[in-house]
Amino acid sequence: MDEELTRRLLGLLDRAEHWLPAPPPPLDWQRDIAALWQRHALGGNLVPVEVRDALTLDDLLGVERQKQALYANTRAFLQGLPANHALLWGARGSGKSSLVRALLNSLAHEGLRLIQVDRHDLIGLPVLVQQLRDQPQRFVVYCDDLSFECNDDAYKALKSVLDGTLTGPPDNVLLYATSNRRHLLPESLTDNESTRLLDDELHHGDAVEEKISLSDRFGLWLAFHSFNQQTYLDTCAHWVASIGNEDDWNAKAREEALRFATLRGGRSGRAAWQFACQWVGQQRLDS
Repeated sequence: MDEELTRRLLGLLDRAEHWLPAPPPPLDWQRDIAALWQRHALGGNLVPVEVRDALTLDDLLGVERQKQALYANTRAFLQGLPANHALLWGARGSGKSSLVRALLNSLAHEGLRLIQVDRHDLIGLPVLVQQLRDQPQRFVVYCDDLSFECNDDAYKALKSVLDGTLTGPPDNVLLYATSNRRHLLPESLTDNESTRLLDDELHHGDAVEEKISLSDRFGLWLAFHSFNQQTYLDTCAHWVASIGNEDDWNAKAREEALRFATLRGGRSGRAAWQFACQWVGQQRLDS
């Protein structure tokens, strides 16, 4: 009977094995400075990744206040001092995610480690944080382009990890998020219908309070706005010189950069980078 049971169990494991996630590559935080969190039915894995580029803080123009604030917050965290979770919100292409990448390149030698979590994997965030709790390194858990719909329950896991449990996040974990939405959830005119004025004090309704409650758990808010024309042109000149050389930036390049922004419908750091790639590429192709 025992042999029959063993045979059946082994057969079951053989059939189920291909459904199990492949073992992740070995991760060494002394060597690896960035990883992706991949959730699965049995928990999740950390997968090491190569740093995307050599972007530095000096490459980011027009966001000096935001750079200084996030840099100071992160350095305090790395030194074991009090620091805040950070929400970077604002216009698309204005440098939010670029700032986080540049921060990693600048502070990895001081011990910063970055883990990126996709919005759809936030349900597994408590599991990830628990895995990091006893690690000697200090981690920024990062979610890019974060937003939720009204019926999306994934944000509850994020709220809980930020400030909703008895233990809270461990001292060696901070959460940074970028979003185009200040409060991470869509806002409508009807949300304000239950807002009322009592004794000269404004009291928000439950819908507004619920939407504010998530973003309010981030202690550091950094707003990013569309570039004015001069900042956009300065950024174009920086990237043209970086990708090509300083001689590539001239009156013709300036004229084309303005045309490029008009066609794109806005001025941003992303548009400046894209223009520089196009302009330098065409100059080299035609030469």
